Amino acid sequence: MLNVPSQSFPAPRSQQRVAAGGRSKVPLKQGRSLMDWIRLTKSGKDLTGLKGRLIEVTEEELKKHNKKDDCWICIRGFVYNVSPYMEYHPGGEDELMRAAGSDGTELFDQVHRWVNYESMLKECLVGRMAVKPTVLKDYREEEKKVLNGMLPKSQVTDTLAKEGPSYPSYDWFQTDSLVTIAIYTKQKDINLDSIIVDHQDDSFRAEIIIKDCLYLIHIGLSHEVQEDFSVRVIESVGKIEIVLKKKENTSWNFLGHPLENHHSLIPRKDTGLYYRKCQLISKEDVTHDTRLFCLMLPPSTHLQVPIGQHVYLKLPITGTEIVKPYTPVSGSLLSEFKEPVLPNNKYIYFLIKIYPTGLFTPELDHLQIGDFVSVSSPEGNFKISEFQELEDLFLLAAGTGFTPMVKILNYALTDIPTLRKVKLMFFNKTEDDIIWRSQLEKLAFKDKRLDVEFVLSAPTSEWNGKQGHISPALLSEFLKRNLDKSKVLVCICGPVPFTEQGISSSYLHELHFNNLTVLENN
Repeated sequence: MLNVPSQSFPAPRSQQRVAAGGRSKVPLKQGRSLMDWIRLTKSGKDLTGLKGRLIEVTEEELKKHNKKDDCWICIRGFVYNVSPYMEYHPGGEDELMRAAGSDGTELFDQVHRWVNYESMLKECLVGRMAVKPTVLKDYREEEKKVLNGMLPKSQVTDTLAKEGPSYPSYDWFQTDSLVTIAIYTKQKDINLDSIIVDHQDDSFRAEIIIKDCLYLIHIGLSHEVQEDFSVRVIESVGKIEIVLKKKENTSWNFLGHPLENHHSLIPRKDTGLYYRKCQLISKEDVTHDTRLFCLMLPPSTHLQVPIGQHVYLKLPITGTEIVKPYTPVSGSLLSEFKEPVLPNNKYIYFLIKIYPTGLFTPELDHLQIGDFVSVSSPEGNFKISEFQELEDLFLLAAGTGFTPMVKILNYALTDIPTLRKVKLMFFNKTEDDIIWRSQLEKLAFKDKRLDVEFVLSAPTSEWNGKQGHISPALLSEFLKRNLDKSKVLVCICGPVPFTEQGISSSYLHELHFNNLTVLENN
């Protein structure tokens, strides 16, 4: 039988899971669009009911506000009066009421973690949840313990301690000109994709993805360092070395003071999104409504987006920060297109369809070269281990669902020695909608392991290729193994009806394709 793991279809917190899991959009009354809500928040009207005061909210107080006309919700420690927002919520009033008078963080993350609620609801902020006082630690003494090998296990939950990865540790050492931060992950599958480093001014931040958790080093450095740095991974022992360059050749007495969540191991689902500003370097037309955007990371950032994962782009629009998820692509499918060659660890590319009546993409399209876009850390559940010993790879894509396939194609044809065949069936409305058609055709001509088939739902009379929508008839011809028992991976990406039709196909069941991955369509 076809076994589609719940964590793969759709991925947790994905827009596909939102649509497929029963949370559909509801019709909004006229005058209740997102732009109408933004106008209301700018009107100066008191949306909290507290006349501008911010208060500390106890659990008992929060529970009292659980009605539609008096609804408070807590998200990550902040309490909002969402009653004014009820009629503007695309998911409907009932969806908001599920978290009325309670902590809605987990529910929010399940449904639409990517939404920038801080900006959307900032005029509805009531205050923070009251917290119990904690005893401050002497962090310099704690750092000495770290250096002496006595590592505190602060902020690790009982669940992580018992069931999660081993708690990492870190150390640091210096020369006259360099400071090296050594992180011991105690895992052997750590690579450069698992590490995200940002430092601005004296703030140093390193995230290390360890299984389903995030280990964070977050320090206010005691001295200034230069923008550029290096990251090295010793995979055999799971050690990471981050080498910083001192601005002055002086001896440091201590590394720095801890900032929020320093030396913590947190489930990834519980972490907020961290952004850095990236500069728009170029944009070019790919189809009549699709552009290729190239963004440059700050020199003080190390970030490599793993295959099959996405990031969030954030832009200020009419005074409110709007966030949308997108899957980065390679700069090109063919090496001869990459002139000049840009290093992958400093540039991020996006193939984005521009919707003229949309809120986000027209603003993105209006950006000038040199403008900035905020880019989050990566998210996603696709594992590169899916490709181990792979022989046949089938890719089903519709429209911009092609974007996750770009890096998969590049990786499969370059780095999988067991690969025998890659087949891409690419669904579009018209010929003008086909993204990178000429590149796909040239790549298929260049590498005989690749077959590409284009399927159009609204072709002209001159079209001689396949036409229609995804169906068992098309799949029966397309999904043919190279060998009867070859290892197969089927990847599918597109609008929700497309993916649902694809995975429910009886033909997939008959062929016993039990390795199916549904990728994020962002």
